Formats: sequence, C-alpha cells, structure tokens
Amino acid sequence: MNYVYAALLLHSAGKPIDEKSLKDVLSAAGINPDESRVKALVAALSEIDIDEALKAAVSAPAPAPAAAPAPAQPAEEKPKVEKKEKPKEEKEEALEGLGALFG
Repeated sequence: MNYVYAALLLHSAGKPIDEKSLKDVLSAAGINPDESRVKALVAALSEIDIDEALKAAVSAPAPAPAAAPAPAQPAEEKPKVEKKEKPKEEKEEALEGLGALFG
C-alpha cells in the first residue's frame, strides 16, 4: 500500500508518476523501495486515468454493514457442587475456640 500511497501523493501534487519520483517519495518516507514493485506499479498506472478511478471509487456504493452476530446460546448449567458440612463435633470445637478469645 505504501507504493500506491506514494503514487497518489505524486498525482495530487501534479508530479509525474515515474520510477525516479516514486523511489524518491518512498525513500523520503524511510522505505527502501523494491525495484520490481516500483516498475510494476509505474507500468500498471500508465494505463489508468487516476482521476477517473478516484471518481469511480467515491461514487461506488458503500458495502453493506456486516450482520450482527447471533445471540449466544445459554450455557448448560453446571452441576451444583454440594458442600460437605463439617461434623457437628468439629463445629462445636470451633465455636469453643472462639469463645476462648472473648473470655
């Protein structure tokens, strides 16, 4: 996309879109230009009227928004884990320990 952006920048500035100017713009942006990609883009753009392509892109209808995701199915209920109660003797011992704290 950087190569296309560089070409659009040159076009909007009224400069010719050739290999040298495209390489200069890419280099100025800190991108090391690939010779084959530059040549391919310049060749492809030589056959295209950029102004007409931009007008066609602007007048094209916008794509329909994506459909909303389906509501999630309710999760299966997890089996309830029963808590094991402490034997009555352990409860009484614990309560007696608490009583010792308060005298």
